[in-house]
Amino acid sequence: MSFSAEVEQRLRADAAEIIARYPSDHARSALLPILHLVQSVEGYVSADGVALASELLDISRPEVSAVATFYTQFKRHPNGEYNVGVCTNALCGILGGDEIYEALSEHLQIEHDETTADGKITLERLECNAACDYAPVMIVNWEFFDNQTPESAVALVDKLQAGEPVAPTRGPDQLRTFKEVSRTLAGFRDDLANQGPSAGSPSQRGLEVAREHGWEAPVLKGDSK
Repeated sequence: MSFSAEVEQRLRADAAEIIARYPSDHARSALLPILHLVQSVEGYVSADGVALASELLDISRPEVSAVATFYTQFKRHPNGEYNVGVCTNALCGILGGDEIYEALSEHLQIEHDETTADGKITLERLECNAACDYAPVMIVNWEFFDNQTPESAVALVDKLQAGEPVAPTRGPDQLRTFKEVSRTLAGFRDDLANQGPSAGSPSQRGLEVAREHGWEAPVLKGDSK
């Protein structure tokens, strides 16, 4: 493996902590967080990362590669410091997602799954981000940026490339890098869960309407409230 001795030692120590969370006879269940851990160091899942995961979990390299290529959160080539995903699914697309993607692609001079020359931005065309009540939506390193326009999206990536602090619409007070977020996804606490707003009024409108009308979910036979 091409990891430096220091990096490999740190990876193995963190991986041991992850694996210990699972029953000894189900160690392979740690594969997803192990891949996020590798990604937090390399910025993607390299062949060396696959080999390390294979050794640590005693599973074949093809099995590790199959998982790493199935989930789009895992990157198999160097990724940007900020992964910018534009939702172009039905609602976001109709409300401007396609225009946002095209504006960013032209502004950054890259296409889907490509990275700017400075290594700052990787652009992705994404399917549903499960935030239709705030459409059109972008996510950057899995944090929400709601109600976007082509102009606001371009301004956002300009700030990221300039190294200016950026706050998600919902989430921590400051956007974190792709590697930092990957470490959190590996299961290591970042203590940022209580920062920033969470659900806003668009997300809760259905609940508000139900309360205004005194509506309640029906209780099915055999269930209790």
